[in-house]
Amino acid sequence: MYASKYVNNKDVRIHYYDSLEKSDEKLTPLIVCPGLSETAEEYLDLLEAVFPRRCILLSFRGRGGSDTPESGYNLEEHVSDIESVVRDSGIESFHLFGYSRGVAYALGYALKYKEKIKSLILGDYPPEHRAMPKDWPDDYINNYLIPDNRAHLIRPAAVMGIQRESTQINLESLLPMDVLLARGKLEDSLVSDSDLNRYQNMCVKLSIKEYPHSGHGLKGVDKLSFYNDIVHFLDRV
Repeated sequence: MYASKYVNNKDVRIHYYDSLEKSDEKLTPLIVCPGLSETAEEYLDLLEAVFPRRCILLSFRGRGGSDTPESGYNLEEHVSDIESVVRDSGIESFHLFGYSRGVAYALGYALKYKEKIKSLILGDYPPEHRAMPKDWPDDYINNYLIPDNRAHLIRPAAVMGIQRESTQINLESLLPMDVLLARGKLEDSLVSDSDLNRYQNMCVKLSIKEYPHSGHGLKGVDKLSFYNDIVHFLDRV
């Protein structure tokens, strides 16, 4: 149902999956930008959910099957990972979905290449690229990645690089395309009411979906509803 591919982004190999061969070419493709420690493999079920729409899932540098360079972990380099996959896949227009920190990468790409984006789907993250505090890597690795058996998904060098190189960047800008914003309603959601207002000021055509049983983790108990909302949004726009 999908092919495993690699593209060279300035000597960094980026891994992605592409469902091109069995997809319906009349449907606009979807590109998925996973969250901070997520990999392309964790979205294969979404690839199946949107079928027969073509779907492309990438693993950013330092994650999954992609290379782990010693440096190059700020917003610009992650945007270039998306750009390399877009170029290699040969698509000219597509829907772009980002989840968690993948929202920052997706917004960074969209602000640079607005003409290519038919719609944006943004999963529970504010319109910004965040700098990470100095004590974050140890806490993230020891209190999240290891206990949750996720240490194999993102290499320590990538975690260190993200903390060392990430700068705080405001990504608020006018977005003329259709936008679906998804946020949890529990306390650990990363989209506050003030962030919601920021998106409302940014987006010409904004749809909002809220999930009462979820916080930041929209792929838990509300996953089916979340994925169904994505499919319906894509079919509508």
